[in-house]
Amino acid sequence: MSLSERKFYISTSHECGYLPDATATSLVADPQAPLDADSYSQLIQLGFRRSSDIVYRPHCTGCSACIAIRIPVAEFSVSRSQRRLWQKNNDLAVTSLPCTFDDEHYQIYRRYQSARHAGGSMDVDDPERYISFFTAAGIETRLVEFRLDDKLLCVAVIDWLPAGLSAVYTFFDPEYSDRGLGAYAILWQIMRARKIGLSHVYLGYWIRDCDKMSYKARYRPHELFIDNRWLRT
Repeated sequence: MSLSERKFYISTSHECGYLPDATATSLVADPQAPLDADSYSQLIQLGFRRSSDIVYRPHCTGCSACIAIRIPVAEFSVSRSQRRLWQKNNDLAVTSLPCTFDDEHYQIYRRYQSARHAGGSMDVDDPERYISFFTAAGIETRLVEFRLDDKLLCVAVIDWLPAGLSAVYTFFDPEYSDRGLGAYAILWQIMRARKIGLSHVYLGYWIRDCDKMSYKARYRPHELFIDNRWLRT
């Protein structure tokens, strides 16, 4: 299905998940229309993002704080702190697996949510809902494990697309927070995309005034989707 044939809808207003005392609306691609890697690649290059099998982008009246951000991997320049982080974690073994339920992953996810996002929308004790957060029919999603010897420390959920890699979610064992595993997982995706000849790593949305998202702008150069075009900063 071409973009010109795809229908889009405006969601109802809901509480903003990022800015206090704010409401949000989204432009949502027709969830009944077929979605595959090619069509999602087209959408992600237009600032869309998926949550499970719902593909959306912010469409808020009077607010444009949420900006899609991506890293052009060929031009990416590693900072000194990122180089130290890479060296700090070079003892980890990395394995890419299909996106299916694994109880070891799930236990790490539960500990991560309890430590970092207790009471949030993804803090659920339900294996089926957990895996549904990450999967979408027609999209190749991989679970990338980072292990220290045999101990699982971190899992990165990644969509493999013609347009690049899309960082869906990352969770890790809170006991190893000092390793900077979330930031390291993004570095790994950048290096992996470069190695296999993909052009970008998509990091979802960035908000300038949201401290939780500040890390995304530390990967340089990066590109922001503003006024329907990607601008490099």
